[in-house]
Amino acid sequence: MKKTINAFALAIITFTTGVLVAACGDTNSQSSSNPQNTSDSGATSTPVAATTEGLKIGSLLPTTGDLAAIGQQMVESVPLLVNTVNACGGVNGQPVTVVTVDDQTDPKAGAAGMTKLATLDKVAGVVGSFASSVSSAAISIAVPNKVMLISPGSTSPIFTEKATKGDYKGYWARTAPPDTYQAQALAQLANKRGFKRVSTVVINNDYGVGFEKAFVQAFEKLGGTVVNKNNPVRYDPKATTFDTEAQAAFAGKPDAVLGVFYEETGALFLKSAYQQGGTQGVQIMLTDGVKSDTFPDRVGKTQDGKYIVAGAIGTVPGSNGKGLEAFTKLWKEKRKSAPAPYTPHGWDAAALLVLSAQAAKENTGVGIASKIREVANAPGVEVSDVCEGLKLLKEGKDINYQGASGNVDIDQNGDVVGVYDVWTVGDDGKIKTIEQVSPK
Repeated sequence: MKKTINAFALAIITFTTGVLVAACGDTNSQSSSNPQNTSDSGATSTPVAATTEGLKIGSLLPTTGDLAAIGQQMVESVPLLVNTVNACGGVNGQPVTVVTVDDQTDPKAGAAGMTKLATLDKVAGVVGSFASSVSSAAISIAVPNKVMLISPGSTSPIFTEKATKGDYKGYWARTAPPDTYQAQALAQLANKRGFKRVSTVVINNDYGVGFEKAFVQAFEKLGGTVVNKNNPVRYDPKATTFDTEAQAAFAGKPDAVLGVFYEETGALFLKSAYQQGGTQGVQIMLTDGVKSDTFPDRVGKTQDGKYIVAGAIGTVPGSNGKGLEAFTKLWKEKRKSAPAPYTPHGWDAAALLVLSAQAAKENTGVGIASKIREVANAPGVEVSDVCEGLKLLKEGKDINYQGASGNVDIDQNGDVVGVYDVWTVGDDGKIKTIEQVSPK
């Protein structure tokens, strides 16, 4: 399903332009090269401005693979931020360049892409990745190369554990809160809905297993029972059939089944569960990995034309930052649609890279890592406009960046705390947000 691509096969030519890009314009040129075949699933470079001296950052996000439906929206947030910054003077007196690589939702491709960004493109920082398994592969390359990696969506608790041990040496942060918080929020939602017996089924990677463990702990503290706690259902990320796993997850008719999926495999799983008759009378609970407008159609409809996942509920990191209104307005102007999940988090990740470089007065990963907490946290002048933040930093003033996704107060482990949107699938197959819930 996904290809293994080595670092050399991901090497790409980065075209340069001598023209400073207009404010927030969608005029990025692109080039792609995939020596193994002629498909579009390789890496791409998107130069936003030409400079051999200015700050260069990378984007390592999925535009193909299991998380493509979400990643294709998220990836657009990075050049949008860079174009905005370049229109107001750039960073340290030079335009910013962004190099974009598709990680294919695959750890091997992600590692190869990170190797390219760090050793060939020599970026100072990277926005990425989305899948926790890909970020786990990428961070092992970023740290020794002193490249700051900020993920807009890798939520596995494993990153907190390793950061606590000092494994990342300060070169890791994320703008989406870890699943320890989302699991608590989802456990509270299950308890509020009166579910006493819940079964879990998860994708067998850092994201799925980490979420499962956090949910079990949180739900049991609220008095609930996870019926398959001692025999958890975890499926191979590359699986294409799910009959055995579906039967196990829905066995005994629990009140609800929590599915921690990615879109492609999650759709196949739920379709299989429906065909077995397991979903009838059981509430389906989902997470951020499948919150995509295309997911209900991927799962399909019943024989009488109803959506299989109609009535399913789930959570996703929400956005409530002081910069959200302005970001939403800009996104709608340029993209002609409302921002998708995680696009504000991608914007904020890129914003923290440029602000930190300006605060450090150097375009290096070392400089960014040394200043990221200073620009993200109090004290300092609260700013939600990136250009205003850059202006204040150039004047020698301290800032406290207030993002679109949230206040992005980054702690010593690179974590933030956020709120969560509760979403549901309507009878018409449309996904809508119905409330917000806090893990606290």
